[in-house]
Parts: sequence; structure tokens; C-alpha cells
Amino acid sequence: MKLYYSPGACSMSPHIALREAGLSFDLAKVDLKAKTVEGGENFNDVNPKGYVPALRLDDGSVLTEGPAIVQYIADARPDSGLAPANGTPARYKLQEWLNFVSTEMHKPMGSMFNPAQTREWKEAVQANLTRRLDWLEGELSTRSYLTGETFSVADGYLFTVLGWAPHLKFDLSGWKSVGAYTGRIAQRPAVQATLKAEGLA
Repeated sequence: MKLYYSPGACSMSPHIALREAGLSFDLAKVDLKAKTVEGGENFNDVNPKGYVPALRLDDGSVLTEGPAIVQYIADARPDSGLAPANGTPARYKLQEWLNFVSTEMHKPMGSMFNPAQTREWKEAVQANLTRRLDWLEGELSTRSYLTGETFSVADGYLFTVLGWAPHLKFDLSGWKSVGAYTGRIAQRPAVQATLKAEGLA
């Protein structure tokens, strides 16, 4: 498999998942502005949507969209515990978390990187994120990870998105349980290896 990624982008989530699962894979660094892959490949030929992540599978096909990719990775190594079995209530709960991170955290947080965003719009986004984080704080005050006491692919995704906050000057210090949660995940060997591989350690 080959993961197309950009350092620190949402592609870090499947990167973490691949390392947590212990799967063999190659990395291909993407310049998202130029739409080129390190080595000269045209990234639009890989993913016409123009954004990471993209995972080229061993049969040559390409899978896109982070929540789909991380579930594929988890299912490729069921004994990793990264996702409950398909069709179980626990799996649907994991998918609920993946959708929450994607729509309620990733999209608004990511939108703040847009230099064209007005001050008023940014303030509205931050107010919405504050409400989501207030709720998340309560959830994480009762357990170690999103789905309980076991790390899942949803945790790698949320860790990735929360990692953008310092770059956006969005202060997370008021949410103590969220801070403790990101600290726990940051210490995981697979996460440390991911950060190092992406030049972020």
C-alpha cells in the first residue's frame, strides 16, 4: 500500500492507523498547492479531488476520504483492535465518532486556515467549536478514549484535528480532559513514529 500525505494534514490520521495496525506501506509526500507528489507524479492523477489522504491499495485501486481509509486499515488487521467488527453496535458507535470528528471538528477547524475567512466568520466558527469542545470535555472526563478504554481509529483522527489548534491560535487549555486525552495519544509509539516520519516531532 502507498499513503499519499501532506505533513500534519488530515492524512496523519490514516498514517497513524497504518502504524498502529503494523501494516507494511510506503509514503508519498504531496505538495497540495502544486498538486505534485515527491518524485514527480501528478497528484490529480491519483486523486482527482485534489486533496489528501489517498491510499493506493495493493491491487492498484485508490481509496480516498479519511474515515473510509481508516476503517479499511482497521479491517485489514482485525486483531489490532482499531475498530470493532463490522455489523456490531460498537462499530456503528465508532462510525458515529468518525462522523462527528469529520463534520463537527475537522471541517470547521480546517476552515480557519483559509486566509479569506473574515474575522466575523472566524469568531462564529470558534464559538461553534467551543460548544463542541464543551460537550467533548464531558465525554472524555469519564474514559480514556472516544469509545472507551481502547484506542481506535477515531482517536487518531481527533488527535490529528486537535493538533491544528496551535497553528490557528485557538487555545485548548480550558478543556483539561481534552488536553489529557491528546497527551495520552501523543505518547503512543505509533504516533511518535508518525510525527517523526512527517518531520513534525
